[in-house]
Amino acid sequence: MAVEEVLQQALALPREDRARVLEALEESLEPDEEWEKAWAAEVERRMKEVDEGRARLIPHEEVFAELRTRFPPR
Repeated sequence: MAVEEVLQQALALPREDRARVLEALEESLEPDEEWEKAWAAEVERRMKEVDEGRARLIPHEEVFAELRTRFPPR
């Protein structure tokens, strides 16, 4: 079965079933050990910037307001 066929069939499912398909696909894409190590190092780097006052923290309300401005609902 071609990928386009699978996508069309999945998109025709009810919302709840699409969510189940999404969860299953996400679980199948477990990151590898190298990715995990790289992401852990990035998290540590970012936490250090916050602790040292070198990062500007933005409240989530501001972030989402900016996103709604940039990407209005269709």
